[in-house]
Amino acid sequence: MRPRLLDLFCGAGGAAVGYHRAGFDVVGVDIKPQPRYPFMFVQGDALEFAARNGRHFDAIHASPPCQRFTVMQRVRDRLHPDLVSPTRELLHDLALPFVIENVPGAPLVEPVMLCGTMFPGVLKVYRHRLFETSFFMLSPAHPKHTQRFPQAGYGANAEGWMSVAGHVANVAAARTAMGIDWMTQTEIAQAIPPAYTEFIGTQLLRALGRERAA
Repeated sequence: MRPRLLDLFCGAGGAAVGYHRAGFDVVGVDIKPQPRYPFMFVQGDALEFAARNGRHFDAIHASPPCQRFTVMQRVRDRLHPDLVSPTRELLHDLALPFVIENVPGAPLVEPVMLCGTMFPGVLKVYRHRLFETSFFMLSPAHPKHTQRFPQAGYGANAEGWMSVAGHVANVAAARTAMGIDWMTQTEIAQAIPPAYTEFIGTQLLRALGRERAA
């Protein structure tokens, strides 16, 4: 039987597909409708759902909204809530293996950073994301960013590399660069490439195996 993973603040399912490929059955929860989420989906408050149902799962991934920690938040001085801290508190209370994902600048504890350059032949996107885990996780080497590409979100360079952020004018190029073929313009701008969580998911499976053996 495949282990079950709860995908909180799930969006359109970029992280979910990676975990599924790694070997998990995934259930997603988000406050907004997600009609293209590829697995079982529950619309509702993610933290409330986890508090009630989290212990029915083997592991939890959470991607709290990142707006508070983005560059544009600092530029525009807009106030957004910090959901990283209450998410971490709840996950510690549930005492399950967990992953918290967010953008550089978010207050994650000893996170591992992943970038598309770490997955040659799979991704062609410069997209840094941080992952705090409750288990030990290795990360690939981070090659230098040597590619030049158009303004972020507006297309790929001659080799197919691009930065996917904000307004994605070339959705087809973004789908190829991110390894995602089902999302809309708005969805893919916020997505996690499935290659990231497939990589994490294989290590999470090993951690679960060690926990059960112990």
